[in-house]
Amino acid sequence: MIKFAHKGGDTGTSPAEQAAQDEHISPVPRISIQAFCTAADTAAAMQAAGDDRRMTKAHLKIQMGGMTAAIEAYRASATPNVVIIEADGRGEELLNGLDSLAEVCDAGTRVVVVGHLNDIVLYREMVRRGVSDYLIAPVGTIDVIRAVSGLFSAADAKPVGRTLAVVGAKGGVGASTVAHNIAFSIARDVNLDAVVTDLDLPFGTAGLDFNQDPPQGIADAVMSPDRIDTAFVDRLLSKCTDHLSLLAAPATLDKVYDFGTEAFDSVFDVLRATVPCIVLDVPHIWTGWARRILVGADDILIVAAPDLANLRNTKNLMDLLRGARPNDNRPQYCLNQVGVPKRPEIRPADFAKALEFDPIASIQFEPQIFGTAANNGQMIAEVSASHRAAETFRSLAQALTGRAEAKRARSNILTPLIEKLRRRQA
Repeated sequence: MIKFAHKGGDTGTSPAEQAAQDEHISPVPRISIQAFCTAADTAAAMQAAGDDRRMTKAHLKIQMGGMTAAIEAYRASATPNVVIIEADGRGEELLNGLDSLAEVCDAGTRVVVVGHLNDIVLYREMVRRGVSDYLIAPVGTIDVIRAVSGLFSAADAKPVGRTLAVVGAKGGVGASTVAHNIAFSIARDVNLDAVVTDLDLPFGTAGLDFNQDPPQGIADAVMSPDRIDTAFVDRLLSKCTDHLSLLAAPATLDKVYDFGTEAFDSVFDVLRATVPCIVLDVPHIWTGWARRILVGADDILIVAAPDLANLRNTKNLMDLLRGARPNDNRPQYCLNQVGVPKRPEIRPADFAKALEFDPIASIQFEPQIFGTAANNGQMIAEVSASHRAAETFRSLAQALTGRAEAKRARSNILTPLIEKLRRRQA
């Protein structure tokens, strides 16, 4: 009865608090999970959960047979980190089964029960026996992911940082500029601590855009995987503003940057644990690690120019990512460099019709202000805070972080006249 590893008792979480917690589900660490189901629908939900991006590191094995099969399986083998049991029996039968399971379970194993009884007395009795969580059938994919993730998220732990991946549908569409300005606005206008990570190691421009020349950056972390921890990554960050830091790319060609699929995982794990928002400037390449970063990001923004190649690439990216992330919101896209003189363009309405939803923003071609900002190592808002492009980046930062924009006071027809009178009096 004391062998199950227990996460905690009834927390008394209100529906509003639970809804707030549900806004973000932390990735599951590298653990082993075995599920013993009795219903095909439950097994299907388990399989879908195992395919979710947040469960990428976990190893999930699904078997049928419920409590009886689990007890028999562990008589002669060690138990995994997590056991999920579906139980059809009534209260006393379920508790007796748990007592039998406890006799063959290792002390560190956490047990999640999927049952069919909505009974608080039964739940408390299971908690007393050390059960970590109880889900009422039928369960959905997100229910399973949330339950497993919650086992490894301490109640007093800081929220895991969200990752926003920004990628261009085609080279040269200004995705890095968009990513850097959004990160700047997240830090300044949304007041969230953020890190912008330049993943274009040979040709990255984040250092230039933020007028930084740090001696170390993302390459040092990726090439020293054994040294990665919070202190090491913190030393690699270059401070841009009070709330914004940069993990810069070396932008040198003295070596090649051929990485394995999981090369950046450890760096992102450290950043997630310490920073609320991580903006990933993903280069327009298609490698194992680039695909993994996009699939694994919490939010995705595709930057496209209004032409046919960009439309095709955006649709291909959308189709792939929506298929690989069935339990996430669809990626967003924005149109950039709209209105280049004398250039034939696909109208935003036609772009939206082909993709079956509107862009989150359309950024006009403004060579003067964007060129000035780039040459000065500044963001658009630093050159002109009132410029419409700066306003667009503020709106994007608010939308992509889920922070609603404060409503402005409604003006009336006399407002301009009143403002002129005030300026004269001043």
